[in-house]
Amino acid sequence: MDIRTEKTRRSIYNAFICLRSKKPLEKLTVKELCEAAQINKSTFYVYYKDVYDLSDKIESEIVSSVIKSLGSADDIFNDPKEFSRKLLVAYVSQSSLISTVFSGTRSERLPDRIEAALKEMIFSVNPEYRDSREKNMFITFSVYGGYYTYSKNQNYSLEEKVDFISESAKKLLE
Repeated sequence: MDIRTEKTRRSIYNAFICLRSKKPLEKLTVKELCEAAQINKSTFYVYYKDVYDLSDKIESEIVSSVIKSLGSADDIFNDPKEFSRKLLVAYVSQSSLISTVFSGTRSERLPDRIEAALKEMIFSVNPEYRDSREKNMFITFSVYGGYYTYSKNQNYSLEEKVDFISESAKKLLE
């Protein structure tokens, strides 16, 4: 990629994160984003349709990073404790970015997108799981249970949350 293109995209990204930390996505305008990034509106539109498109692409990058950190697709079933640990560590490692990009009306999108990406990864390796009620529900339980247990119980340590989530998953698998 051209260094100018990379520099422009990085400028847009940084301006977006800065502005997004201060206001909801619905209140963010291309004009103020371009001013903050010090670019012309026409330059912005070379890369993105609107602020929602930009947000969607940043969300995709975060989800992709989380999914890559999980390793093997079968860990969710074979080693739910390790899967839970990796998933929560991925959330923790990007907590600042996640809390900014997935805030307000976008807050429900993270677990939705993680679940969809995880299913895509698992089903590409094990297509027979696609029609399995148990596998599908277990994936949903692991993603949503893990995410909401992590985010709603900040007064507990990461290990306490991992232990609880993995024990719950283990019991469900039995």
